[in-house]
Amino acid sequence: MPGMFCRHNRPTNKCAICSNEQEPPPIKYVTVRKPGTTSSPRGRGASTSGGTAKSTSSRSTKTNTNRLVTRKLTRAADDGYRNPLAPGLKATADAERLAGALTQAVARLEPPGPYAFVAEIEDPEQATWLAFLAALAPDLREQIETAQPAWGEDPQLPQSLTKTIDAYKAWVERQGSQDEAFTGEPSWTPERRFDRVFERLNLPGFTRAARFDLLTGLGSAGLYPLEAGQVQFVEDDATTLAAKRLLVSGDRMLLERRAKDFAEAAELPIAALDHGLAVWGTPGEHVDLTVDPLPGVASALRIG
Repeated sequence: MPGMFCRHNRPTNKCAICSNEQEPPPIKYVTVRKPGTTSSPRGRGASTSGGTAKSTSSRSTKTNTNRLVTRKLTRAADDGYRNPLAPGLKATADAERLAGALTQAVARLEPPGPYAFVAEIEDPEQATWLAFLAALAPDLREQIETAQPAWGEDPQLPQSLTKTIDAYKAWVERQGSQDEAFTGEPSWTPERRFDRVFERLNLPGFTRAARFDLLTGLGSAGLYPLEAGQVQFVEDDATTLAAKRLLVSGDRMLLERRAKDFAEAAELPIAALDHGLAVWGTPGEHVDLTVDPLPGVASALRIG
């Protein structure tokens, strides 16, 4: 049948590129009843003379409350923008916001990095401990920076974080020290070290984003030779969801490859791509559009 196959010789609805270019299906509206209300459609069981319809059953009826939850995507209107490096972008405004977010992310990595206060601490064990706490509870960073709880002591954080903190301490104890835990084998390259420690830090309650940011912060502060070589898409956090939208793929291996291709074209450190994607894809996150994007970013995104 005509129209069933796209220009890539795949079924149109199965092609990651062409299916994304199709018009979205029409929105179906669903009527949701409020608890305690009863519908009285014209037909079986309803009065056609204006009277009140009576139930034909003596059994009690429970009202099910259904909630339709929608996620609002803050996308600019399609203005014809197309870029093979970023097939999910359809508007110049979205490309410009992404360029700004990536440029900010690069500046964030400049020494002493996102955890500037830990670079001022002489004891590496204490500095590493505080960086861990800041990555685990970013909303409490100011409290952590001010109190600076000593390594190994109760940091007086919410009870919900206790399990992760205890798991971290046990992991360090098995390695001998924090320095040994984050250094690993001296022969490892910074990229290899990042991958191995990232994998070993898979602790309960310690998310992909927190692990990635901790290693990024420790590397930027000069505490350990750590450098991300890939984005490590292991869960659907803000970075991963933004990457799926930008790169039009749900396959993690393909997503990793496309992300690396984009980072190389934009002359970006992988750590900057990770953080920039999260900011770009999160509604309400501030992006300074008055700053000129980095030349590599502007070139890759084809914006002036």
